[in-house]
Amino acid sequence: MTQRRSSSFPSPAGDPSPGGRGPWRLLVLLLVLAAGGVGALTLGDTLSFDTLRDNRAALLAFREAHLLWLVAGFLAVYIAIVTLSLPGAAVASVTGGFLFGLPLGTVLNIVAATVGAAAIFLVARWGAGAALAARIEASEGRLTRLRAGLRDHEISVLLLLRLVPAVPFFVANLLPALVGVGFGNFLWTTALGIVPGALVFTSIGVGVGEVFDRGGTPDLSLIWEPYVIGPILGLCLLAALPILIRSLRRGREG
Repeated sequence: MTQRRSSSFPSPAGDPSPGGRGPWRLLVLLLVLAAGGVGALTLGDTLSFDTLRDNRAALLAFREAHLLWLVAGFLAVYIAIVTLSLPGAAVASVTGGFLFGLPLGTVLNIVAATVGAAAIFLVARWGAGAALAARIEASEGRLTRLRAGLRDHEISVLLLLRLVPAVPFFVANLLPALVGVGFGNFLWTTALGIVPGALVFTSIGVGVGEVFDRGGTPDLSLIWEPYVIGPILGLCLLAALPILIRSLRRGREG
């Protein structure tokens, strides 16, 4: 896999702080994060499978009467969940499968998650990421080496952040913005990297009605089953292959 170095890494001259704009931009980021924190505390019980179970008949009836409105509402809610880093993305993905089936549900889940990730990335980059990245670029030592390593393997690292299930989604959204990766690479690796997880959670949602009928709760631990996690780990290895190859080459040259 050939990777191009991102040219969007800001220089110190691009620091957004001149003219007093920096504090305002940071304030916007802090407000978004604060809204997410408040939402997590107040909506934690609402963004749950219990809510889906209690409202599934009404949702299905609304789908039959107003499919396009339901699609629009679903996308808006899911994008808000991701943008504000609320604890409900997995429930939303399962809901997408329940309401729209596997093909359409997977597409809607990927679109909503990608748009939400792009939104919080841009807010973080605009609010603090550009200044932080410029300071890293101008600094010396470990941070500079870390940034150089990321620049050399930007695509591989971004794909790994999406593919490894143990990495929280909000971390994979904020960290790249704060270290200055290219937005274009962030966007397409997000859309591609979340496909395996979207397929798994959407497929769980397709059968969630039967689970509710049995009085059960959807089992999200399915993603850790060998037949599911195995292919995902294989994709992780493929994404990491350029890093391994370059490391081996440097070891031989050294």
